[in-house]
Amino acid sequence: MAASSSGYSRMFFKLRKYCHQLFISWALLSSLPQMVGVVGLEIHAQIQSTSKLFSGSHVRFLAPPNSLVSHFDASLPGTLPVLNRRCVEAAVLTGLALNCTINRKSLFDRKHYFYADMPAGYQITQQRVPIAVNGMLVYSYFEGRRRNQVVTKSVKIKQIQLEQDSGKSLHDDERSQTLIDLNRAGVGLMELVMEPEMCCGEEAAAAVRELQLILQALGTCQANMAEGQLRVDANVSVHRPGEPLGVRTEVKNINSVRHLAKAIDYEIQRQMEVLQSAGKVLNETRAFDSKSGNTIPMRDKEGLQDYRFMPEPNLPPLFVYESEASVPAGVDPAQVVVIDRLSGQLPELPSVKRTRLVETYGILQEHSFTLVNEDGLIDYFENVVQTTKAEPRKVIGWVIKELMGNLNSQNLNVSQSPISPCALAELISLVESGHISSSTAKQVFQEMWKAPEKTVGQIVKEQDLWMINDKEELQKICKRIVDSHPEEVNPNSALVRKSCVCTESRCAALSCLQLCMDFPSDLGIVGLFITFRLLAGPAKVA
Repeated sequence: MAASSSGYSRMFFKLRKYCHQLFISWALLSSLPQMVGVVGLEIHAQIQSTSKLFSGSHVRFLAPPNSLVSHFDASLPGTLPVLNRRCVEAAVLTGLALNCTINRKSLFDRKHYFYADMPAGYQITQQRVPIAVNGMLVYSYFEGRRRNQVVTKSVKIKQIQLEQDSGKSLHDDERSQTLIDLNRAGVGLMELVMEPEMCCGEEAAAAVRELQLILQALGTCQANMAEGQLRVDANVSVHRPGEPLGVRTEVKNINSVRHLAKAIDYEIQRQMEVLQSAGKVLNETRAFDSKSGNTIPMRDKEGLQDYRFMPEPNLPPLFVYESEASVPAGVDPAQVVVIDRLSGQLPELPSVKRTRLVETYGILQEHSFTLVNEDGLIDYFENVVQTTKAEPRKVIGWVIKELMGNLNSQNLNVSQSPISPCALAELISLVESGHISSSTAKQVFQEMWKAPEKTVGQIVKEQDLWMINDKEELQKICKRIVDSHPEEVNPNSALVRKSCVCTESRCAALSCLQLCMDFPSDLGIVGLFITFRLLAGPAKVA
């Protein structure tokens, strides 16, 4: 019995020691700051140009396979690169819009690695001295319960470099073979490298969306992610504030802003769970599976890959000039890239547009984001405002709620709207002048959408929707309705005595009836409606 008691005592002391250690560990963990995510982006933007970066081959989406391939694109011996000036100008324009320093002298390098869709065995890029460095992208997103609080942040841009795109591998699972399409090989790319200064998927998505708008405004990239014109690689890690950055993973080739946000948030959560369970985050490349919403491993990056960078021997240094005065003698200024000339071509950028819209028209800030984000919507809105005398705040309601609601429901863009700005302005003007009511105008809007060949006036006339303001005409309508319901309006009829639950309701009904006759207007119509509701008695509950 004594031995058993001694055994229980030892077990109790061990359990107490274990619980004490567990409590200390929990206390230490709870005192540490929460882990946070760290996100950096590498973005490949396909330059909007009619020909490739180093050859004269055309650039066209969905062209027949291998129909746009020059000898240089196929890496045939003896072919040499010829730099496309349009691509250089696009990179400089983008750098200026992103507040970058433009290097007056940049260099091209060879980056060696073998892919079946890269026939040369190397890529021409700008590793050592890129064309633009040290930029800044300012972006905004909404937070708060109603998503109406604008948060503005910025992220540093380390560099912008020119480089070639690779070809495309097409996998045929039925025949267990891979086919190569070199139409994309050699297409000019701008690689934009953003510093790891973002903390979540929402921030990264907002930054990419703002970059899309800037590139589209500049005309340097169409930025259609569905067509591969903008591809994003996200470098994700987690750490506790004050500690060194954690091991990062790279999520490759994300092709939509929505998927980017989901992929980053999932990867941050996954890494936190790994570390909290005493695991180790691997330095690896992962892909995002849009169906499951997860990231999946592709290959590890533990071993440092040697790309054997070397200067490109077939391309001299790339020079750009500050002004035409700085162009060397004997060189035609029209044949070189001049920064001052490109600075004068910079359009109104998205952030400037939003500020102008708010200050000029007095609209809400969130409405300015909607106008800028939808291609062609600013022009549509401003055309309506200029054509009608209605306040811009009323016009914005029609544009965002009615117009965009119908466009989104049918997956159309602004240029495909069946209702022109002039037609919408005419409709709004009828409301402002009191010829039709707001509810009637919404009904007319839907009819205009179905039959765009009809004018606003035709629809209102055909359906007899004009607002009646003539006192005598309204009095005739009220009298006609009353005369057609003799039993309902006779205070001594059995129907009224049966329907009205008390003398007070009969008096109220008769007062409303008198209101109809004395004030034949909208107020009189309301009175007529109340009359019949009172005469109808209490509603029956099933």
